[in-house]
Amino acid sequence: MSIFLCVDCGGSKTAAAIADHQGNIIGRGTAGPSNLAYLSPEAYISSVRAAVTQALSSASLPSDLPPVGPTPFAAAWFAASGADSAASINSILMPLSTLTGIPPGRNLMVTNDADLLAAPIQLYDDVSKAVTIIGGTGSIAVSFKEVDGQLVECGRAGGWGRILGDEGSGYEVGREAIRQILARHDRASVQKEPLQPCMLQDRILARFQITDVMEILKCVYLPDPPPGSVIGPDTPAASLPLEKRISTLSPIVFATAFEDNDPVALAVLEHCARSLVDFASIVVGTPTEDRPRLVEPESSVLSFGGSLVGVPRYREMIVEGFKEKGHVFKRVLFVDDAAKTGAVSMAAAYNKKA
Repeated sequence: MSIFLCVDCGGSKTAAAIADHQGNIIGRGTAGPSNLAYLSPEAYISSVRAAVTQALSSASLPSDLPPVGPTPFAAAWFAASGADSAASINSILMPLSTLTGIPPGRNLMVTNDADLLAAPIQLYDDVSKAVTIIGGTGSIAVSFKEVDGQLVECGRAGGWGRILGDEGSGYEVGREAIRQILARHDRASVQKEPLQPCMLQDRILARFQITDVMEILKCVYLPDPPPGSVIGPDTPAASLPLEKRISTLSPIVFATAFEDNDPVALAVLEHCARSLVDFASIVVGTPTEDRPRLVEPESSVLSFGGSLVGVPRYREMIVEGFKEKGHVFKRVLFVDDAAKTGAVSMAAAYNKKA
């Protein structure tokens, strides 16, 4: 029995899916985080092993890893957050080869997690390229084309983390919300009339358990908690690590914008959507002699993944931003189950060759 394994390795969890040769999902498994940027190769492999073992068991297949005897996997795809360089990929390539029994080569793919969103190229006959956008806590855009059934990266924009980038991400949404609240406070200092009430401001102040805008600074600039501190659902916002302190404001912004139509919250999301489109547009357009690796949107699928871009109205803001720049994609979709999509696409590519 030939089976296809795809593992989506993220910062919050590891998700594994197994498809049979007809593209039916027959096994699923999950485990803890497996972001290569934050974990050692050993910790990464431990999470992957746990997820794949569970997926094999749920498919009623032998769950020994490495496999006893010939490998049951026709191909495997490991899409890892933090797999941004040849060195990071090489650090896990041989351990994954040993784990699965697949020799290094085209049947053992180890890529960045953004690559996984390009899998729909192999599911639709009317597209030959993809622009993938991850918009969650962080953000990145990567473009691809299909060559001989394999995905080939064309260009990349973003993915530089919260200090240097992450435009349109959960972190930027939280940061921009605070910045707009502070800007309102600045304007009020020179206005005759007081500002109108702001629902977003009230909710963010409540989140930090403060009552004055000027107290936001002490909440934002507090040092991170010591390593090993227990962080739970009831941990005060100001006691979270800085990244979480800011990015966990994004659900408040989304709810205030899309459920309550607060103009300040809507302005925050419009700003963040524009900034994401601006950096992602670096990889989109008609190829030229100087920029031959651009991809044409009219022959491409725009494929989204991540919690923020999973919100339809925010995704619509981004698509509209592309249209304003003249970029209209052949297809637009949100991949809500990347491991499943990857496993199914591998089976589809296998059947095309057969």
